[in-house]
Amino acid sequence: MNRGFYTIMGAQFFSSLADNALLIAAISILTASNSPAWMTPLLKLFFVVSYVVLAAFVGAFADALPKGRVMLITNIIKIIGCGMLFMHVHPLLSYAVVGFGAAAYSPAKYGILTELLPAEKLVEANGWIEGLTMISIILGTVAGGALVNPHVSSTLLSFDFPLIDTGIDTPVEAALSVIMLTYLVATLFNMRIPDTGVRYPDQKRSPVKLIIDFSHCYRKLWQDKLGQITLSVTTLLWGAGATLHFIVFKWADKSLHMPLDKSSVLVGVTAIGMALGAAGAARLIPLKKSLSVMPLGIAMGVTVMTLIFVTSVWVAYPLLLLIGALAGFYVVPMNALLQHRGHVLMSAGHSIAVQNFNENISILLMLALYALMVKLELDINVVIILFGTFLAATVCIVMRKHAANQREFDSLTLIGEAKHAG
Repeated sequence: MNRGFYTIMGAQFFSSLADNALLIAAISILTASNSPAWMTPLLKLFFVVSYVVLAAFVGAFADALPKGRVMLITNIIKIIGCGMLFMHVHPLLSYAVVGFGAAAYSPAKYGILTELLPAEKLVEANGWIEGLTMISIILGTVAGGALVNPHVSSTLLSFDFPLIDTGIDTPVEAALSVIMLTYLVATLFNMRIPDTGVRYPDQKRSPVKLIIDFSHCYRKLWQDKLGQITLSVTTLLWGAGATLHFIVFKWADKSLHMPLDKSSVLVGVTAIGMALGAAGAARLIPLKKSLSVMPLGIAMGVTVMTLIFVTSVWVAYPLLLLIGALAGFYVVPMNALLQHRGHVLMSAGHSIAVQNFNENISILLMLALYALMVKLELDINVVIILFGTFLAATVCIVMRKHAANQREFDSLTLIGEAKHAG
């Protein structure tokens, strides 16, 4: 891996770290204002809605400029969203602006990998990126929990600068200041990302033409026999992962009696597992063997359902570590294969935009369903059973579809060989 790749990793780490810390801070603000419980999962929903609404445009934007510059611009948008919380803008709206920046950031972040590295390095690169992202989720979630802890916030507020009135007077403002500094560190890394020299000159500017072009790319990836399988799997897993985040918070509160600043550690443990799984996949699974990990999706769904039997934190830790490891080992090879296939079929930015559109439609739908179940006051154990069953069953369906695609391909190959022999 070259130096440019490690700069990208640094930018991604600090930007993701701030995103996850900000989520916990926003949840704390909602809790302090006595907002209804169903509003909490809507934070993530508002964050990802931009991935869906802007899908037709962010791919072209990522391909229109050097991707390092795109990452710099979009990180500044995240800073604006964080700053809106200082001005007491509603957390849902503020986090939506951060999501707007993240939606435009993602195609550039992943697209630059296909420009910077050869195909055989993509699984390894994704392993590093996803592993580091998981570490940033761990540290960001734990840091967010720590920052909203009364003891930590009072310590931060005790710092005083001579002759300077910072205007930071509340625990929330102290937490947001640290998060803002983290975004600024990410910005410094973004400024150092190299220009790969790759250019896509024929970028359309008309919104109608961009939507038509996106629709063409969307159909092309879904109609491809390999693309449709990898896209189905990553779409499912990212929706499931986002929902599991909030399920763990709710489950920890009910079954383990843990407050937000403590339960955030459990999410961090899951992310540690994902980092370990991602690292293992990067080391053990070559690109051509990526589809061999699909049965792990079924194992993940079944393992999630065992949470209903857990009442001890010491059992919860290894179980959540295992769930995370299964997810990380599962998603990294599939993500790399999808990126490679998308890069072959179309440009890097466009393929990542299609991927993000599908994955975030899944997140929106699954979070909306979860918010509805919370509003209906379904028992969290019932939610966990429904979630695990859905995950395992859907992976089974995708595996059957892949087997059918293989049989169709083998049949066509045999017919072609028979004609050639004749």
